[in-house]
Amino acid sequence: MRRRRQIRTTRQRSISRTAVAVAALALVATACGETSSDAAKDDDGGGKKSGAYQGKGIGLAYDIGGQGDQSFNDAAHSGYARARKDFKIGGVDMEPGDGESSADKTQRIEQLARQGYDPVVGVGFIYAPAIQDVAKKYPDTTFGIIDDNTVEADNVADLVFHEEQGSYLAGVAAAKTTKAKHVGFIGGVDIPIIHKFEAGFVQGVKSVDPKIKIERRYLTEKPEEGGFASPDKGQDAASGQLEAGADVLYHAAGLSGQGVIQEAGSQKKWAIGVDSDQYRQKALAKYKKYILGSAFKDVGGAVYDLTKSVVRGKPMTGTQRYDLKSGRVGFSDSNPEYRRMTDVVAAVERAKKDITTGKVMVKIKP
Repeated sequence: MRRRRQIRTTRQRSISRTAVAVAALALVATACGETSSDAAKDDDGGGKKSGAYQGKGIGLAYDIGGQGDQSFNDAAHSGYARARKDFKIGGVDMEPGDGESSADKTQRIEQLARQGYDPVVGVGFIYAPAIQDVAKKYPDTTFGIIDDNTVEADNVADLVFHEEQGSYLAGVAAAKTTKAKHVGFIGGVDIPIIHKFEAGFVQGVKSVDPKIKIERRYLTEKPEEGGFASPDKGQDAASGQLEAGADVLYHAAGLSGQGVIQEAGSQKKWAIGVDSDQYRQKALAKYKKYILGSAFKDVGGAVYDLTKSVVRGKPMTGTQRYDLKSGRVGFSDSNPEYRRMTDVVAAVERAKKDITTGKVMVKIKP
């Protein structure tokens, strides 16, 4: 972990040097009578972007845990990287600081907008106040926020998912796999969006067998307390649930989930990942044999879709919901061991059909 922090610090310094250089250029432009906002406008009289794409590329601001969490942030990065490659545009992705304030997030989002990045995407609901504030100042820039639908503005796209649906499938898989009739859920932070993961998982488990025992644990009450960024907390929680008798653990804990998977794998018990297909994550390769599957949500696809809309001159705005029917949430089946469990796979497929046809409505509260 020490080495990883050093790498991230070097990367942040590099971004900071770039930011200083760009800021200097912006000052020169202002001195010549042109502001950064003016430079982003066409002379079409309406202050709206038209014609060819004019932005510098995509600006991405990571959530707590940053790039390398093998989960939520890395899913966003995959869309960022693919968009840059496919559309041949620039981009910058920025890490959060330890224990930062809301003002720090606002400064990061504004820095990206001021420098001319378009779209600017905040990864996580925690950026809602920042984007609400900055979007007003830069009406010709498109902003995106993942996992929040409270920001209402003509230049903001709220990218939200039905996490509870993928979690329901995870619950079905866990219930069909457990031999102890005892499973566990570990949430990173005790907040509404993680309650959706718990609610779906519990409902999925109970749909198979109401008698299965379910351990439940949240690592912290607030995001700034490290619930999404502390693998050691995840490992401790997993150890406790395994000791209590659970033999399948599902986490919705970001970077902390690495500790959950590590502990489950080291004890040769099943773990279920989240957001990304964690079976395919290199950092978790040592334990992938014990990653049953992952309740994924296509965060990368949402970032890609938003960037595509901006590059093509028709920016996506308003609330965009991604669900099981669209294929943007689901349960990954990369592990060959999972695919060999034909009864488990069949049960998950039946549950998927029940949800997409409306036969089953998945709860969003435990």
